[in-house]
Amino acid sequence: MSKFLMIQGTGSGVGKSLIVAALCRIFKQMGVKVAPFKAQNMALNSYITTDGGEIGRAQALQAQAAGIEPSIYINPILLKASGESGSQVILLGKVHANMSAQEYYRFRDDAWPYVELALERLSAQYDLIIIEGAGSPAEINLLDVEIVNMAVARHTNAPVLLVGDIDRGGVFASLYGTVALLPQDAHRIKGFIINKFRGDIDILTSGIDMLSAKTGIPVLGVLPYVGSLRLPEEDGLAINAYRHYTNAHRDRPIKVRVLRLPYISNFTDFDPFLYEPDVELSYTLGAHELLNSDLIIIPGSKNTVSDLLSLRANGLESVLKQAAQRGTPIVGICGGYQMLGSLLRDPHCVESNVKEIDGLGLLDISTTFDRTKTTRRVRADVITVPWLEADAASAAGHFSNLQGYEIHMGESQGHSGLSGGLFNVSPLDGTHQYVDGSSKGDVWGTYLHGIFDNDAFRRALLNSLRARRHLPPLEVSVNYHQVILDSLDTLAGVVKAHLDMEALYRLAGINT
Repeated sequence: MSKFLMIQGTGSGVGKSLIVAALCRIFKQMGVKVAPFKAQNMALNSYITTDGGEIGRAQALQAQAAGIEPSIYINPILLKASGESGSQVILLGKVHANMSAQEYYRFRDDAWPYVELALERLSAQYDLIIIEGAGSPAEINLLDVEIVNMAVARHTNAPVLLVGDIDRGGVFASLYGTVALLPQDAHRIKGFIINKFRGDIDILTSGIDMLSAKTGIPVLGVLPYVGSLRLPEEDGLAINAYRHYTNAHRDRPIKVRVLRLPYISNFTDFDPFLYEPDVELSYTLGAHELLNSDLIIIPGSKNTVSDLLSLRANGLESVLKQAAQRGTPIVGICGGYQMLGSLLRDPHCVESNVKEIDGLGLLDISTTFDRTKTTRRVRADVITVPWLEADAASAAGHFSNLQGYEIHMGESQGHSGLSGGLFNVSPLDGTHQYVDGSSKGDVWGTYLHGIFDNDAFRRALLNSLRARRHLPPLEVSVNYHQVILDSLDTLAGVVKAHLDMEALYRLAGINT
């Protein structure tokens, strides 16, 4: 029978997800069959499993740390905010409905069996399940309807470790206050973790002693602030909060600008550029920055029509058209690809109440939204990609078996390019092959997320941009997959060095 350990937090963004990833990595290195679990996640950054299910990206990273293939059971419920229509509710990887907050809370009893089923499936496969909570367990207005914090702790009888973020300030009050507001479940909290500390740890001693005395709960460790990790983030707020998303490398020659859309999704598509030695990556809506770019990327969006209208209202449609006229390369991914077309139709009002709207007109495609959501993992071979390094693009089969995935509502019609598209796509589920993407001049778009994770393709693209600046090409020097594994190992090492691991092993019921 599986054992359980749960990580909860005093609020969102305190570090729960990465601590779960670190613990999964530690136990995996010990030879324990471990899996992550989060009953309900709310995020626009999602991941597609091999069978086409959609889950939170944080759980996919945690699964990678555990050395297992991500499945729909590690995140049975995913909520994706959709603007005025509330949130898209995804159950076991598939879209169920759009619901307002009130509708979803009334849905609680219908949703809970999916949590139970997922835990049952994982328990049959793994020795240890590391559970992540969401937000704070002390949202006292939601105690009777939540299905992700103490409800899961009670169901699994999991010991809980409570994480507080000292970098925000008020960590002792938030830890103590959380316990005080949970009189029925406070006994489940077996330890505190103070996260993101900078400075001399000795100054915390008196506060730690007082907190433990007042609550009867020990502090199991103080984790330092680690600013060098660049693991994929889940929340778009990270774009503003983390230095490496805000012009950290202004001296680098290749300027890649990603539009900071209000409903930006899967923004981690572009994380691999962070590791390239010649790239400055920034997320912006600034006209000056966009017009002084080597590459402009319009990313995915959870509300394509709303984000298109936002670009129009901010005057950025004319900026993008001006950039295209100048010959600045522009790439659209998923929702960004749809925006680049001439027309977007929404006859069923899937995205908004706007049934038809003109696109940016930079590609000769039109998109029609429907009620069916496409979610699949794929392999792709390059047919032709505009301005991609000439020698590489002409080498037949050089860019074959590229890894990617799709998450989108609607389909686009009309292609431009030498062979009627950019990529020959083969879904991993064995369904029929098809052609994806469109181009016009120096503008191209695709439904494929994760395309820049492919190291040789990414470097060829950057070398094409370098050639425009009369810079010599660089060799492939970044293995993005290995970068993530190395970062997970670093994170695990930090956690192992600063937590009372013997106490943690006892709580998890793992013999060392």
